[in-house]
Amino acid sequence: MSDTTGQYADVNGINLYYETHGTGRPLILLHGGLGSGEMFAPILPTLTERHRVILVDLQGHGRTADIDRPIDLRLMADDVAALIDHLGLDRPDVVGYSMGGGVALQVAVRHPEKVGKLVSASAHVRTDAIPAEMREQQGQVNAAAAEFMKDTPMYQTYEKVAPRPEDFPRLLDKVGEAMAHEFDYSEDVRGLRVPTMLVAGDADMAPPSHYVEAFKLLDGGLRDGGWMGEGRPKGGHALAILPGLTHYNLFGSPLFAAVTLAFLDPEPAVWAS
Repeated sequence: MSDTTGQYADVNGINLYYETHGTGRPLILLHGGLGSGEMFAPILPTLTERHRVILVDLQGHGRTADIDRPIDLRLMADDVAALIDHLGLDRPDVVGYSMGGGVALQVAVRHPEKVGKLVSASAHVRTDAIPAEMREQQGQVNAAAAEFMKDTPMYQTYEKVAPRPEDFPRLLDKVGEAMAHEFDYSEDVRGLRVPTMLVAGDADMAPPSHYVEAFKLLDGGLRDGGWMGEGRPKGGHALAILPGLTHYNLFGSPLFAAVTLAFLDPEPAVWAS
């Protein structure tokens, strides 16, 4: 793994923090809500064996200070697209988890010409994919919860790296507000023009059946794949449901790293005689 280089890119009116690790074909890696690039530390060495990994701290998260606009997947996707231009990257792969998976999806939807392949992990595509009680919990994410989160690893990392640690309550308000909006990205998924893999844990926030439905929007799971893969989805899409994982540990799992690399760097099938 190469030495870490943390830098800022002035794009879209935001001072976006990113780090570059490793060498090889570029891969942009996007963290989950209330997290930062640090959350991928367990799998970073695996990913950097084959890729130049660009870890981004999204708006208001990690080392990227907030600006006066809502936390919105589409706006953050435009930030990532501007970073791709800023770095002069040629169609990097974009991999995201949870909120970052939603951002990664929107990068591919809004800027398909800038993306090689897309991996969107633990990011459900419709509000109603998760149980009502979970949505109720999400509704309690606001500044008032800041005090209760002081002992969590999420807050402790934020306090350590954020340019303005006192912004944490504001971040909670904005993330809570973002989660309160109903959404349905089914048509965005159906229209994807880059090879896409949807990933989820088998006990994720949304059930595996939701990701199977989303895979069908990508022409997946509708027929036998065939001996030579001729029946696989036409766009080169894939689905991975990872055993033994939840929404809260998938991002650091070797399984997540393994399926991501298998999708991004496929090796030809070898048949034993």
